[in-house]
Amino acid sequence: MNGAEALVAMLKAEGVPFIAALCGNGLDPLLAAADRGSLPVIDSRNEQAAAYVADAYARLTGRLGVCAVSSGIAHVNALAGVANAAYDGAPLLLISGSSPSDGLGKGVFQDMDQVALAKPLCKHAELVTDADRIPRALHEAIEAACLGRPGPVHLTITVDALEGEVSTNAVAQQGAVSRGGISPDAIDAGDISEALALLEEAQLPLIVAGSGVFYGAAGAALEAFSRRTATPVVTPIWERGVVDHAWGTYLGVVGAASGEPELLAQADLLVLLGAAVDYRVRYLDSPPLRNDCRAIWVGKGTPNQGRLDLAMDADIGAVLRRWSEGWASQPHTGWLERAQSLRDRFYQQWQGGAPDVEDGCMDGGALVRVLASELEDSDPEPVFLVDGGNIGQWAHMLLAWRRYPRHWLTCGASGVVGWGVPGAMAARLAFPERRVLLLSGDGSLGFGLAEFESAARQRLPFVAVVADDSAWGIVASGHERRYGKRLSCSLGPADYAGAAAALGARGAHAKTPRELRAAIREAWERPCPTLIQVPVSPGGPVD
Repeated sequence: MNGAEALVAMLKAEGVPFIAALCGNGLDPLLAAADRGSLPVIDSRNEQAAAYVADAYARLTGRLGVCAVSSGIAHVNALAGVANAAYDGAPLLLISGSSPSDGLGKGVFQDMDQVALAKPLCKHAELVTDADRIPRALHEAIEAACLGRPGPVHLTITVDALEGEVSTNAVAQQGAVSRGGISPDAIDAGDISEALALLEEAQLPLIVAGSGVFYGAAGAALEAFSRRTATPVVTPIWERGVVDHAWGTYLGVVGAASGEPELLAQADLLVLLGAAVDYRVRYLDSPPLRNDCRAIWVGKGTPNQGRLDLAMDADIGAVLRRWSEGWASQPHTGWLERAQSLRDRFYQQWQGGAPDVEDGCMDGGALVRVLASELEDSDPEPVFLVDGGNIGQWAHMLLAWRRYPRHWLTCGASGVVGWGVPGAMAARLAFPERRVLLLSGDGSLGFGLAEFESAARQRLPFVAVVADDSAWGIVASGHERRYGKRLSCSLGPADYAGAAAALGARGAHAKTPRELRAAIREAWERPCPTLIQVPVSPGGPVD
């Protein structure tokens, strides 16, 4: 077999279901091998989109997402998806093509040090110029992507390496990548005791559940511990959620531009589980946190920064189970009830909202309330994706205060916009038995509008509801509050629904909640992607 065939065989052995790709220089042998080996290739019209498909698949499933692009600027474009995976801790492999190895550094076509560009974003990055190296290089890359805190990896593979011969034994010798991670038996007993002492001493503890809980499959353990101890749980905005139903102990998001209940400032102990120490938890600074606030961090690797009393490089689920077994104190029932009251008072201010239709269009809250009923009425509940600033804030304020399911996906910690259409394609690939609902802003949609053609051609149906306020809404809101006018953040009128139809998908318009509800229900029954354009009044929840 040649190097490309070896690569395809190993990806299939690892359970990779598809490669997201855009053809070009250096990729022909890989595309041909994927075709011969029956490994589906999901192609896109932009390398960013290909990388976002792989990134969204990885973030939705926790499994390895793979994308392949050509060389030069194509590689640069794909790094957007790599960066998103790096922020979130998602396992992604970017394979970039290259001209023949004997011309590298001499000005061969699209000559570029692609590894140097990828390396700051990746856990592993390598240039492969020898076919015999491909099996081992791929094994090492996948291992790096999946072990410890997951993350993106990169291989630039020259076209002569993809075409060169590789022995069958070289592939067989690699075996499957172990995903065992940190053994629960390796958890330091002293750390468990110290953490339990801090937890039992605290009067007002608060658990901050980051994406590491999702990637560590620790949702059930977190629910059990938080219920047993009556400890409130919050999730940093844009992180992966695991709250598939109302726990009672889950109290919404922190770090949102629209504000949050006053929980962080009152807590005397923060328990960060797979969460970064960043602006969303006030960098653990006091003030604004209490001077006597203690902090525990648990996750894979080491925390990025911050004032911590204890940091545990350990399996989050195993630690939570050990804490539950060792818990000997009374639950924090009074604190939980007080925290729930704070949560309810904060979020209730948006539950009624403005009139459904005012000045000829809905506000973002009215739109999101329609989506909420559609999500609740579908069985199974659709995969729900949110791509946008102000409309994303509305979704978090109205939907993510009682539960935050793992089948919802946002931009992630990067805060990127424009990934939504490729993300919806990935959701359809990851969960073919579920409906897929994308909520996008009109600005965000512009990055991926052409991918409606990719989705329609490859029969990947989903429903995209586009909140059209003719602006980069969250920036416009900030400018109007600060400067009294918008500065270079307005968008002109556009028929996005018509554009989707021209690209082979379906387009529809809706101006009222009733029209939107009917349009969504009709779209569910269609075997192609549908874009529903909804004019909304400017402003987010804080407006």
